[in-house]
Amino acid sequence: MSFLSRMFGSKRADVAAGSAASKDARAETVAHLKAFVAEHQGCEAFIEPPTRVTQTTMVVVADSGQWTRRRVPDIDTARKVAKQLGVPAFDVNLSGYPSRMREWNERQRKSRG
Repeated sequence: MSFLSRMFGSKRADVAAGSAASKDARAETVAHLKAFVAEHQGCEAFIEPPTRVTQTTMVVVADSGQWTRRRVPDIDTARKVAKQLGVPAFDVNLSGYPSRMREWNERQRKSRG
């Protein structure tokens, strides 16, 4: 066993732990989005592509403008999750964010102070 393996563990253990953690994270993400869609009417998904700073994310916006954002592995996965949730999915670079989301954010800012 090399010095680095002893310090940082084996790659096999890291990969196995990483895949289990990513499965748990995905399950948590899907559960959160399912709950949001179940509690809010008229939801739509807006997929945000990865940047140098952030990975792919998906924003789900309700009719009221209330929204939630979660990280997803990639754009294809985001589309699959949206289909699983039964909500339409849009590329935010093509469609932009809905005005109701901006209006909801503004109402929240005003109510805070």
